[in-house]
Amino acid sequence: MKNIKLTVAYDGTDFFGFQSQAGTGLPTIQETLEDAIYKLTGERLSVEGSGRTDTGVHAWGQAVNFHTESTIPPERWRPALIPYLPESIVVRRSEEAAPGFHARFSAKEKTYIYQFYRGETPSPFYRRFAYHVPYSLDTAAMAEATSLFEGEHDFRAFCAAGAKTKSFVREIFSCALEEEKPLLRLTVRGSGFLWHMVRIIAGTVLEAGAGKRRPEEIPVLLGLGDRTRAGVTLPPQGLILHSVEY
Repeated sequence: MKNIKLTVAYDGTDFFGFQSQAGTGLPTIQETLEDAIYKLTGERLSVEGSGRTDTGVHAWGQAVNFHTESTIPPERWRPALIPYLPESIVVRRSEEAAPGFHARFSAKEKTYIYQFYRGETPSPFYRRFAYHVPYSLDTAAMAEATSLFEGEHDFRAFCAAGAKTKSFVREIFSCALEEEKPLLRLTVRGSGFLWHMVRIIAGTVLEAGAGKRRPEEIPVLLGLGDRTRAGVTLPPQGLILHSVEY
């Protein structure tokens, strides 16, 4: 059997996250990929993803893998799947991976981007891919707050309540703010992420930009570990899984 790795981009607006929700009838990225492979090869198999993106969250570089008996050459999976996938899901690359490769457990780091659209009125062109901010922002304060997330910390305060995890410690390799009008992008690269972690970080950074909290509060929040003290969880449409490194 071959272990095939795909790099997948998708508009997550119309999907109920990546992970299959069998028996619910709700469309997910995982089930859509598995159905496409079945239509192409006749194989019923399981597709493993690098991360279980939530409802409405997008990806540019989601990595998935699956084991197959198909004779399709690894590089041909990319064009072969096009007719069987909706336009909202695109396989950007296909290749053969080592037998023991696992899209989730072999990952070394991931990069997420949260996008803000800055404008007096909402934009029909960015509504699916950015969070609308109609008020002025102190981007210097946001940049200062952003940098304070870097390093290894207990991110308990930046994790959704009810998350099932043994450890809340994660390492953020870089956390930066970049403006390319009309968008403001928060890029977070780390060893791994907790449930809603980037969306909560983005909400906290936005509050710093709106003057609702001071940047120097970030280390205090990390030390307290109290979810109720950190910022709001921003909506999913601004979040993109940009890349996964192995």
